[in-house]
Amino acid sequence: MRIIVHGQQAFGKAVCEALIDRGDDVTAVYCAPEKEGRKTDPLKEYAQSRDLPVFQPKSYRKQEVWDQFAELKPELCVMAFVTLFVPEEVLNTPTHGTIQYHPSLLPLHRGPSSINWPIIWGSTRTGLTIFWPDNGLDTGPVLLQKEIEITPDDTMGTVYFDKLFNLGVEALLEGVDMVKAGNAPKMVQDESKATYEGWCKKENVEIDWNKPVDEVYNLIRGANPAPGAWTTHGGKTLQIFDAAKTDGGGTPGEVIEVSAETITVAAQGGAVLVKRVRPEGAGKVPAGEFAAGAGLQTGAKLG
Repeated sequence: MRIIVHGQQAFGKAVCEALIDRGDDVTAVYCAPEKEGRKTDPLKEYAQSRDLPVFQPKSYRKQEVWDQFAELKPELCVMAFVTLFVPEEVLNTPTHGTIQYHPSLLPLHRGPSSINWPIIWGSTRTGLTIFWPDNGLDTGPVLLQKEIEITPDDTMGTVYFDKLFNLGVEALLEGVDMVKAGNAPKMVQDESKATYEGWCKKENVEIDWNKPVDEVYNLIRGANPAPGAWTTHGGKTLQIFDAAKTDGGGTPGEVIEVSAETITVAAQGGAVLVKRVRPEGAGKVPAGEFAAGAGLQTGAKLG
């Protein structure tokens, strides 16, 4: 079966590599256009190392792009981390259509930041969906789903890299096998259960120390490593990354303890042990190191 892999970055590369390693006929690769000053996309690098043709259209809304895609005579398109809108004129070109990876249990958490939001809101379960994309946003029929646990110490990074990344590669391969076997279902999503959230951006992750400690902690871990929850100190932004929930009392936002490695900040009903931060204009450092350099002492106020 002639397969086109459409994706980008490490996940796109991993999917393409896995398909080729097991003997699938990957005939071409589509990936995101180059960005000035950025490194070459890992998927593009891998495709070139295997002498595969690589296409990088800036838009998929043009007839010439549709014609070029059709000339490749694909039987299936596998979408692995795609951020540009791809219309049905492309999606429906392959003989067996297109399947796509999405890191949530659709119809829950449609949208581009579907890993961040479940953690921020304190969910204990999430997962991934392989589905048949259409002109809607993550609205197409479901092929298969895999569920995972979000533990109390998981972050956006651990959920993606330690759980959903490899599982997603395996699920896409499983989906390809189901298409080959002719038994790939198309289960219509239940719109009554659908949710949509936009990008999780800096303006969404400012820490309000007056909120319950559980909410503060969930915000920090759901934004770690991106976009990075933040507070302020001395009029400057201070991003907080690695942290833990702990006991402690004090005025919300008050620094109640400083050690060589950490600082502890009070919230409603408890405190947050801050382990790693990024001061404005600098790199990530241990929180205690930042405190020493900034003169941050017990009794100081963040936010």
